[in-house]
Amino acid sequence: MGAVKILLVEDNEFNSDMLMQRLEAEGYEVTLAVNGEEALQAVKKAPPDIILMDMGLPIMDGWEATRILKADPKTKPIPIISLTAHSMSDDRKKAIEAGCNEYETKPIDFPRLLEKIEKLLKKA
Repeated sequence: MGAVKILLVEDNEFNSDMLMQRLEAEGYEVTLAVNGEEALQAVKKAPPDIILMDMGLPIMDGWEATRILKADPKTKPIPIISLTAHSMSDDRKKAIEAGCNEYETKPIDFPRLLEKIEKLLKKA
């Protein structure tokens, strides 16, 4: 089995560069999308094993992209971890309702994010 493929959907260049480097250092193969529309196209082209979805995105936000992915039987099984700067309890609820399997607040706690990725990949 090849490297685990992660689709990172993040519009902040600093955040995406840092996260991408750290994930690649852990052996993951990372593809980047900067908005929800790009994420949907990337998933159609090459379905990832897991998606890290920023919720506050331009063009199409992460909430909408997640709802679309979870409504499609082909992409519904792909685990999605919401990445958001919003740490209010109703934001977690909103992310889960949109179809996210997990929720991580920014700034990202990298060891905790890795645990969540591993846990979801085992389930998938």
